Amino acid sequence: MSRLNVPPSEDVPAGAQRILENVGAQLGFVPNMFKTIASNPAVLEVVTTLQSTLSRVLDAKTRHSIALAVSQANGCSYCLAMHTYVATEFGGMSGDDIELVRVGSSVDPKRAAAARFAQQVVDSRGRVSDAELAGVRGAGYTDPQILAIIAVAVQFLLTNFINNVNQTDLDILAVGSVDTAVAQ
Repeated sequence: MSRLNVPPSEDVPAGAQRILENVGAQLGFVPNMFKTIASNPAVLEVVTTLQSTLSRVLDAKTRHSIALAVSQANGCSYCLAMHTYVATEFGGMSGDDIELVRVGSSVDPKRAAAARFAQQVVDSRGRVSDAELAGVRGAGYTDPQILAIIAVAVQFLLTNFINNVNQTDLDILAVGSVDTAVAQ
């Protein structure tokens, strides 16, 4: 059960209500995470503006891969379910690829490097090794793209933390665990 209150729709300020309507139009429903965040319109605006801005820094499949890799690293079941849904329905990712990126791999070697690096950033709290940085560069990422990977990872850290603190009620199908030996 969610631990933070979801405001009744009549108590959501008009500006936040417009944001929720936009989210609903994009996804076909308003996820519980956004309903909860609407209790603080400034935070709702920050989250949705960050998502909108960072949607332009890397291709969609790479962003979905980072979202899933970071959510797996943080054990955010709500985010794993939501990002699996979005990656499948809107991102055209296969179930096999989704399982792979959750453990820092992918059917695409370049996306695998981005997912793995994002997990390394999370696991090390940003203190990646020279070898890890060389690995993502070796996959073909430039320094501006590496900055984008970090920024996208941080975006998902924010929503992972919100949902982990809240224990947000799932409003989408849950996903199962993955075999972490797959990435080895």
